[in-house]
Amino acid sequence: MTTMDVQLDRVLGAKTGKALESALGLVTVGDLLRHYPRRYAERGELTAIAGLELNEHATVLAKVERCTKRTMKSRRGTIVEARITDGHRSLSCTFFNQAWREKELVPGKRGMFAGKVTAYRGQLQLAHPEYQLFDGESADVGAAAEEFAAALIPVYPSAQGLPSWSIARCAQQVLEVWDGTDDPLPAELRDRLGLTGLDNALRKIHRPQDHAEVAAAQERLKWDEALSVQLALAQLRDSETSHPAPVCEARGDGVLVAFDQRLPFELTEGQREIGQRIAADLAVAHPMNRLVQGEVGSGKTVVALRAMLQAVDAGRQAAMLAPTEVLAAQHARSLRELLGDLAMAGELGGAENATRVTLLTGSLPAAQRRKAMLEAASGEAGIVVGTHALIQDKVSFADLGLVVVDEQHRFGVEQRDALRARGGDDASPHVLVMTATPIPRTVAMTVYGDLETSALRELPQGRSPISTSVVPVSEKPAWLDRAWSRVREEVEAGHQVYVVCPRIGDDEEIAGQGKKAKKSAVEDGDDEEPPPDDGGEQRRPPLAVLDVAEQLSAGPLAGLRIGVLHGRLAAEDKDAVMRGFAAGEIDVLVATTVVEVGVNVPNATVMAIMDADRFGVSQLHQLRGRVGRGSAPGLCLLVTEAMGGTTTRERLDAVASTTDGFELARLDLELRREGDILGAAQSGKKSGLKMLSLIRDEDVIAQAREEAERFVDADPGLGAHPGLARMVAEVVDEERAEYLEKS
Repeated sequence: MTTMDVQLDRVLGAKTGKALESALGLVTVGDLLRHYPRRYAERGELTAIAGLELNEHATVLAKVERCTKRTMKSRRGTIVEARITDGHRSLSCTFFNQAWREKELVPGKRGMFAGKVTAYRGQLQLAHPEYQLFDGESADVGAAAEEFAAALIPVYPSAQGLPSWSIARCAQQVLEVWDGTDDPLPAELRDRLGLTGLDNALRKIHRPQDHAEVAAAQERLKWDEALSVQLALAQLRDSETSHPAPVCEARGDGVLVAFDQRLPFELTEGQREIGQRIAADLAVAHPMNRLVQGEVGSGKTVVALRAMLQAVDAGRQAAMLAPTEVLAAQHARSLRELLGDLAMAGELGGAENATRVTLLTGSLPAAQRRKAMLEAASGEAGIVVGTHALIQDKVSFADLGLVVVDEQHRFGVEQRDALRARGGDDASPHVLVMTATPIPRTVAMTVYGDLETSALRELPQGRSPISTSVVPVSEKPAWLDRAWSRVREEVEAGHQVYVVCPRIGDDEEIAGQGKKAKKSAVEDGDDEEPPPDDGGEQRRPPLAVLDVAEQLSAGPLAGLRIGVLHGRLAAEDKDAVMRGFAAGEIDVLVATTVVEVGVNVPNATVMAIMDADRFGVSQLHQLRGRVGRGSAPGLCLLVTEAMGGTTTRERLDAVASTTDGFELARLDLELRREGDILGAAQSGKKSGLKMLSLIRDEDVIAQAREEAERFVDADPGLGAHPGLARMVAEVVDEERAEYLEKS
């Protein structure tokens, strides 16, 4: 029997099985059948070359524009260079010492070309491409062109040495011997929704006759993914409601009322509305699980603090969990400043109804750490701020009523669960998740489906505008000189500047970079192409804080006070740098993304993000939110070597075109692999989202949520639906599965 669990090497042979596993991680028949085509090409259509991404392995359907052969100048042998085109833009394909290619690649011929997209002398090229021409004349003379006989040609996510057409042949070979699979969806549901069977969907997704068959197969496979995730989330929500939670009713004479009376500003309408919802959630005996998303600077900290004060008024404690020690220290400092004498319980000058804010992180000196742990365990500290150190077994609380998690995308489900276990008396503390990354509704339903969501869209008065510009150093190197001049002008005007780099530097490992990129032939003064093993210009390592700080000190920013901040600094050194920057003792802070969230220096007006193409859209939006926090307008410079016309530059241009975080979040979702987004929420290592689009399939996701709730309400363990239970097991990782079992 050839089932989904059968190893591919038993069906395709050891050599092919090993190639699929090493290149794409495909081990079983099921893995290959779930490796869906990315798109479908037709004989008459060409692939848009302008949308290709540097360093990706791409398969394009293109036409040969011209082909030339010449003798190399500096070494023996010949070069064949073919130009292929989609009718608008061209790609170069270069072959060394393969003169016979000139006879195959005749101008006007069409075919599939596969290889790594690189840049050489400012031009896009495919590094050592493989190809198959539609008339059967190909590099592999023995390969049949049967896969091109169909009207639709599946184009698969591929890898170097394993082009799309090879994957198509493997899929065809497997389908010929595959015995099918049981359908996990109940027949009643399939009939009601008009869905085809799973067996038919998996066959048609790989070998469709027309677009209608593709659409029917995709619809069914999308439903499987959407329902799997929504069933898991419905079970999680069901398990949450079975736990008791500490009741934290609002008081009319507590520290919260005193804080509100002292606020030097008016709460926005959004802050008041969400505050009322949170207050109501905290006052019941079921755990609150709420996500508050909001633009950078929309006032989430005040919302969180008011919730924590309500817990303190009820005789409980609140914990605030931050992703980095820098941010934890910043939060503790901000909370104390906002509270004033209301945070000075037991101190001279403290208010009568004051509480205490305690910082607890992993790198505190032993004595301070022991004191902080004692304050948490005794209940002396009403608010405890820290990093993941707060969830260690030896940290205990007297009566934990509320947990605030800042920047949820940095923490997994299992970490939130560990904090819940600190509630004591078998009660789960209320959980409030704060994120400055705006989230489209469908992502909230899919990734944060166990949380109720609220959005803060209104910015408090007094925030200054931020303008953003792309600095394309490959095309306009003089713009970088102007950028550093602009930085110097801001400093001379009394302001401060951030310079953000992707990595730290020094002896830090550069994952996946391999050997250092060689100088190009142009730099060496030779006009010859690089030898075959170069593949054109390799991508250089990302810029590093330590290197850039040194270069700026010796070059364009000489004479300015330059500081560095990164994750490898000791906690006290990080704190000293941030205090120095906040106090105006540092003009330019060269840092990694430790400044991404929570850091608040109103005098900082410019941020230069080096290698901006190495960051995601949401991260760039987060970073630039560190400037324009005072009375002076902010400026963000996105420095990049990405070439115009690539999707990378489109992404950067989009960030420069709007400061609407919700619009950018939607764009980010369109550009990123959605399975990565699902994985970021710890929802599944094994599957991810391969077919479902969180942007285009909103209706499917919403309907799947309703169906999932119906099934789980009637049968929480899905014992009567083993097929559905199996789907959940495939999408849920071991840690979350264990949590569901314990609930």
